[in-house]
This record gives sequence, structure tokens and C-alpha cells, in this order.
Amino acid sequence: MEHIDDVGRTVRLDRPATRVVSLCPSVTETLFALKLQDEVVGRTRFCVHPAGEVKRAQNVGGTKKVDESRIDALQPDLILAVKEENTPEIIAALETRYPVYVFDVRTPDDALRMIGQIGAMCDRESEAAKLVEEIRLRLSRMTPVSLRYAYLIWESPTMAVGGDTFIDSLLQEAGWENVLSTADVHYPTINPEEIRACQPDVVFLSSEPYPFKEQHISRYKALYPECDVRLIDGEISWFGAHMRQSLDQLAALNEQIRKRQAY
Repeated sequence: MEHIDDVGRTVRLDRPATRVVSLCPSVTETLFALKLQDEVVGRTRFCVHPAGEVKRAQNVGGTKKVDESRIDALQPDLILAVKEENTPEIIAALETRYPVYVFDVRTPDDALRMIGQIGAMCDRESEAAKLVEEIRLRLSRMTPVSLRYAYLIWESPTMAVGGDTFIDSLLQEAGWENVLSTADVHYPTINPEEIRACQPDVVFLSSEPYPFKEQHISRYKALYPECDVRLIDGEISWFGAHMRQSLDQLAALNEQIRKRQAY
């Protein structure tokens, strides 16, 4: 079977994959959701969901630096990578020995296609179709709000989410407008004055990759006194199976905001 991945590479599989190494947490969680727990033989140390179960797979390193000897010991028949998560060097090294399928996920539709593609490569078409339908149902039931936001992912320097990213696209589904959507890069470095000039209604402080916590809120409220500053679960940026939780969180957030606006 030949499959064309999201970056245009041809990936050949003789049969459905049964020894899969995942190099991205979102992908790993999706594999387990598709009942592929026995087929997942390797994952990164950042792959933490589903909690407990995921530890049965061998830790092969990080998303940016893997232990190739551990992967070689596993003899995978498929490696799943993500363009934004894994380096070209990792992919180039591994594709000389194994089939490596690279996903490029920037929108919810991309994520749904990813689920379907995993199902096709791993003989889980029916499970994939069911998961896609669960997510589509949540998307269809979303009641949007109309608010502008800045989504911060790092401090010192301050970095935020720009356009053409999965987070930006997912929040659009919930009615949120990213004030930095026209930035030249996906994750721009920006100063407080520039953020204030964009006049967001809400400044989100993400719990990952930088671990923003409650203790940061007061300082950022002082920086952005006209804005609602709030923490947001960084795992909302996870695509695939995790979108079920993410969309539930966004729906609850929108409902909370609508109730507040009603007063």
C-alpha cells in the first residue's frame, strides 16, 4: 500500500502497521483512542496520555531528539511524525530505515484527516470514523462568542500564537479572533506595548510550553489592565483524540463568558 503524507512523501506499507512508534503526544493519544494500544511500541517522553497506559510503550526520547538505538531495537513497521513537532534531521535519519509518515496539522479538518489516515494505515477504519464523528458533533454544537484574544506561550521573551496554527484555527471554531493572526511567523516574539496596541479582550496564559500558573495572573493584569487575563490549559493545542476534551473546555468557556455578558 502506498500513502502520500502531508509533506508529499510516498510511504509504502506491505500490510497494516502493527509496530508503531509515535513521535508526537497528540498522535500517541489518538493511537490509543483507536484501540491500538498493543501496536504502539514506542513514544516520546512527552507522550503522557492516556495516563498509565502509555507507559507500556518504550520511551524513545524527546520530540526534537530521539534515541535511534532504542527505535532500532523496536524494529517498527511505521513511524508517525509531525512537521511542527519533529525536526527534518530526525525524519531524514529514520526514513532511511523505516516507513515514516509525516503529518502537518494546522486546522481541525487536518486533524480529522490525520485520524482517518491512521485508521487506514493501522486497520482501524471503523474506530477512526467513529472518533471523527464524535469530534464533528462537538464542532457542530459549538456556540461561538465574538471576542479578540492574545494567546501567550512563553515569557522572557514573550511569545504568542500567531496565525496558520492549530490553536488559532481551533479557537476560530469557537468564535475567537486572534489579534496576532497576521504575524509573519507562527509563534511571534512580541512586547507588551504591541499586545496592548492590538486591543485584545482576553489574554490567555497557556500552561504549556511555558508553565504559566495562578501566580502569573496579577503581573499580567498589571501589564494589560484593560484585558481579562486568564489561564488556559495548554493541552487545548493537542489535536486528534484530545480535541474532544479541548472542544468541551471551549464550549464551557464560551458559556461562562455568555453568562457574564448577560449581566
